[in-house]
Amino acid sequence: MKTAISIPDDVFSAAENFAHQSHLSRSALFTRAVVEFLSRRRNEGVTERLNRLYDKEESHLDPVLSRMQASSISKEKW
Repeated sequence: MKTAISIPDDVFSAAENFAHQSHLSRSALFTRAVVEFLSRRRNEGVTERLNRLYDKEESHLDPVLSRMQASSISKEKW
């Protein structure tokens, strides 16, 4: 899909230089940038939602399960 966007001249110049040095087209560079931007923000709000959940729900681990986990960690080879 073709689109037109407006960006500051200095950002365009920096992107143009980077694309050229990286042997990328402008389209490829901007596509990668948007994909990365969206990927990083996909999980925004997860921590806040988990905090709200655990404000209402018990979050303690069963003592037996906790001992089993601790026991298995010490047996792992590093």
